[in-house]
Amino acid sequence: MSETSAPRRAAAPAVDQALAILTHLGRQRGPVSAGALAAALGIPRASLYRQLAAMIDHGYVVHMPEESRYGLGVAAHELGSGYARQQPLSRLGAPVLAGLVDRVGESAHLAVLEGRDVVYIVEERAPRRPPLVTDVGVRLPALATATGRAILAALPDAQIRATFPGRDAFAAAPEGSSRSYRELKAMVRRTRDRGHAWEDGDVTAGLASVAVAVRDHTGWPVAAIAVTFAADRVDEGGRAVLVAAVAREAAELERRIGRR
Repeated sequence: MSETSAPRRAAAPAVDQALAILTHLGRQRGPVSAGALAAALGIPRASLYRQLAAMIDHGYVVHMPEESRYGLGVAAHELGSGYARQQPLSRLGAPVLAGLVDRVGESAHLAVLEGRDVVYIVEERAPRRPPLVTDVGVRLPALATATGRAILAALPDAQIRATFPGRDAFAAAPEGSSRSYRELKAMVRRTRDRGHAWEDGDVTAGLASVAVAVRDHTGWPVAAIAVTFAADRVDEGGRAVLVAAVAREAAELERRIGRR
């Protein structure tokens, strides 16, 4: 170890341990036990369990209690693929959203899932439409938004359970959204049956949104496109038109990112 690196490592041992755990888990073919982690990394058991508990709380590690093993959580997946995904998605998605706004006359946005939140990476505002709280870089609870619900519904059941492993995962869920795993599963089922997600007044009173997930070449939902509109201005027929338009543009973005 160099003289310059020694002080930095000594100053942040907890960070070093956390990164070592994530790096080791990322190199394994499957989840591993705490004993295997401790032996491989030389971390004392007490420190290891504290690190694992913190990373589970933040979604970077998931615990499989039946197997007594630990694996990478959804936040680690999002962190690892975030840079590579968001920059191409925002560049490819911007013209798609611009065309969508021109066609439907409503504001549109593109968001990705990060842990239990969605982050907006493209925002295209329609002229003379209500102001929105969403903007590029804004983070909102996935359970409250149409984009978040669309992405969650497109995930495998095992990944949904890993993202919301217990009651504590719903502690910050806003009113109007799923507040338990049972409610989440019911929302997922409805969204899958429809093929799109809705929210009506859950983010901003008087505004509604419809969203469709965007999948990559593996079928994994990497984002969602949504249109937001004044709920009292769009009747049932108009909403059907918006659903069809959002679905078309989601399919177009999938084509652009390489899905066949």
